[in-house]
Amino acid sequence: MRIERIEIRHTRMELVASFETSMGVETHEEHIIVRVDGEGLTGWGESAVSATPYYSSETVGTAWHVLREFLIPAVLGRRVSAVGDALASWAKVRGHRMAKAGLEAALWDALAKAKGVSLSKMLGGTRDRVAVGVSVGLQKSPEALVHKVGTYLAEGYRRIKIKIAPGRDVELVKALRRAYPNILLQVDANSAYALNDIGVFRAMDDAGLLLIEQPLGYEDIYDHSKLQRELKTALCLDESIHSLADARAALELRSCRIINVKPGRVGGLSESAAIHDYCASMSAPVWHGGMLESGIGRAANVALASLSNFTLPGDISASKRYYKQDIVEPEFVLNPDSTLTVPAGPGIGVAVLPDRLAAVTVRREEFESV
Repeated sequence: MRIERIEIRHTRMELVASFETSMGVETHEEHIIVRVDGEGLTGWGESAVSATPYYSSETVGTAWHVLREFLIPAVLGRRVSAVGDALASWAKVRGHRMAKAGLEAALWDALAKAKGVSLSKMLGGTRDRVAVGVSVGLQKSPEALVHKVGTYLAEGYRRIKIKIAPGRDVELVKALRRAYPNILLQVDANSAYALNDIGVFRAMDDAGLLLIEQPLGYEDIYDHSKLQRELKTALCLDESIHSLADARAALELRSCRIINVKPGRVGGLSESAAIHDYCASMSAPVWHGGMLESGIGRAANVALASLSNFTLPGDISASKRYYKQDIVEPEFVLNPDSTLTVPAGPGIGVAVLPDRLAAVTVRREEFESV
């Protein structure tokens, strides 16, 4: 496939409700949507960067710069027969994984369409449905949290993840366990604690949690190994894992027992699949995180989560969990068994709606080959 045209769009989508974590409160989600055209085919990808550098050092601004100045020129006008061709052309660009992930995803979509197969099949997926849960932001009180969780359980979600922060942690877990003693429950700290906060996690250690996600520093692997030794509950690393090399280090140091995979954070679907395969070889389960993607990124996430070692429910909730109106059809709907259906059509298997995409576009730029 010869890459003839690439378009990038800065989008801003309003959330159904504000979403609070230890990093702050979000009311809108800003990402970059990437479109790749060539030989009559169109591929779509999403760079799940944010407006702020709070989760990642990358932002919409940095990703836009790297895409337009380095990544797009490296593939525009070239013939790409496999995603690896593009990755090789970007090898000298250090970091900027979220920028790479958006363009790489669009290439995966286009190449899967060229072969007439779903992205799931292209990646080696084995399921037609993937188990999902819901991520619940910080609430005003334990009572408010119990009520909010109740609404999601009523919608059919079977696994609940709650955000925690210093001073807003153990009591939240206790309140939920009193109200819902048998639900699948996990917590996410988003790097908000230090090793000397171990008492907080010891107090949760008998709460029957599936896992504790990223309790310590966002660049740390070593101190997590010290914390994991002191707990029965499995630790899961998110922000600390930027690559296959990081995943290997974390498992060999026994810093965690579970890895959260987010394509944006690790540089794309190719690296995500490599992490999945390595963790499978180590009998370490992985699960798919979420970054409040639109239906474009969500479709790619669902395809990736269909791989066999994604054995824990992911944060890939239905479209309406975050957005009143998605920019694709069909939107993703929660099945009665707390799963999402893996699109079976070519590529990502959903259609992007031009009018809806235009309505949420802040700026756009296109690049054509000579």
